[in-house]
Amino acid sequence: MKVGYERRWWGLGALALCMLALGFDMTILNVALTTLSEKLHAGTSELQWIVDSYLLVFAALLLPAGLLGDRLGRKRMLLAGLAIFGAASLAGALSGGTGGVIAARAFMGLGAAIVTPLSMSMLPAIFPAEERTRAVAVWSSATALGLPLGPLIGGWLLEHYSWGSIFLLNVPIVLVGGIALALTMPETRDPAAPKADGTGSLLSMGGLVALVYGVIEAPVRGWGHPVVLGVLALAAVLLAAFVLWERRAPHPMMDVRLFRDARFSWAMVAAVTANLLMGGLLFVFPQYLQAVLGNDAFGTGLRLIPMLLGLMAGGLTTDRIVPRTGHKPVIAAGLAVLAAGLGWGAFTEAGDPYGSIVPWLLLVGLGCGLSLIPAMDALMAALPADQAGRGSGLVQTLRQTGGTLGVAGLGSLLSAVYRDRVATGGLPAAAADAAHDSVGGAVAAAARLHDGALLVSARDAYVHGMDAVLAACAAGSLAVAVLLLAFQPGRRRADAAADEPQSTHEHVAP
Repeated sequence: MKVGYERRWWGLGALALCMLALGFDMTILNVALTTLSEKLHAGTSELQWIVDSYLLVFAALLLPAGLLGDRLGRKRMLLAGLAIFGAASLAGALSGGTGGVIAARAFMGLGAAIVTPLSMSMLPAIFPAEERTRAVAVWSSATALGLPLGPLIGGWLLEHYSWGSIFLLNVPIVLVGGIALALTMPETRDPAAPKADGTGSLLSMGGLVALVYGVIEAPVRGWGHPVVLGVLALAAVLLAAFVLWERRAPHPMMDVRLFRDARFSWAMVAAVTANLLMGGLLFVFPQYLQAVLGNDAFGTGLRLIPMLLGLMAGGLTTDRIVPRTGHKPVIAAGLAVLAAGLGWGAFTEAGDPYGSIVPWLLLVGLGCGLSLIPAMDALMAALPADQAGRGSGLVQTLRQTGGTLGVAGLGSLLSAVYRDRVATGGLPAAAADAAHDSVGGAVAAAARLHDGALLVSARDAYVHGMDAVLAACAAGSLAVAVLLLAFQPGRRRADAAADEPQSTHEHVAP
């Protein structure tokens, strides 16, 4: 046990509480869009910006936020990020129009971009190598727990309180978490961290904003639309320029040499894959629970709990196995289990009861826990101690960007299969357009027209689309597992010593 870090488990609890708030904030808005549309008279474009303003700012600032934490102090910046997130949440709750909500969401994205990489970078600074896997499991599970809690809590709040309650909920959680962090966490920084790189920051932010915006717009406009192609081309140019700049900069904000380490690179591939697949499932499955099985938002959240239980079981298993076997076999096994669960789910039919779905949901959660948690642990073990903040920013940037890309691609696949199979012949033009647009629109149109045939067709078409997405995810997970087994280096005898955090941090008493 490290002297001076006696309160590290209390500090981890505070970090987990903050990550829990960020986790359910990612999904709580999904069940509130209809209410916001009615109460704020928001159109489709305004609703899209309420969602996307958060994502754009979040993706753009992860890298610079990690670097600033290394320079100015990770605890200090972490508390500043929590303050911004909490203040923006309060502003969103008190907003009287869509403009205020959009601005509040953008600042919430700023706060989250600071908190996410720095909360991760604190773990290797306060936990020795033998406890780090358990700490990563707690940290990852807190974020994952928030995802199904979002619809659950959001549905309950909207049933009993005004729409502003979904933002106001963050304030006491952030306040308690911030006070606990201030009292329990030590300050760490890297005195040798490079100065702010203005050119690199602008190139990375511009490239990531263009990439995320293009990916967001692609399912709406189509992947071949000139706007989408132009924005994605701009993103490619800016990000390529960023990499070239970083390779030549005397003090880079991102050490591209990290990718020469096969352990780091393949752990990153595994983490991005697990994040992408979980994001894809959480994109298609709640709509299945609501539109096909007929559950409300609260019931949908409840029915996602088996996946969460599987993830927690995976985390507990990882904590016991990784110290004996190393990361590689556990990550590969987790991806294989994930592929098995997703492949099982790909045989779902529209008439299947919920009870038949529970086993493969448990498998998916278990596989995600067995792959994502040790992958994140391996990434932190591979990061030099003096790059904890910016390295964590890089890890989170690639994870979140990969997840966004994956959801957009999987959403396009789902949409293509659904539109090809849903039967809208003989319907009024407005009803046909709504039914083609989404399964929710089809269910609403079927209810208005009392058209049972449309309802059956739409539900069957959606399940076929969901099955195609799950099959693609299963194939991707299995492919990455095979590649990882083939190319990721095995465990070295010196790994245990190398995993121990170095003493290049400047530690300051909390």
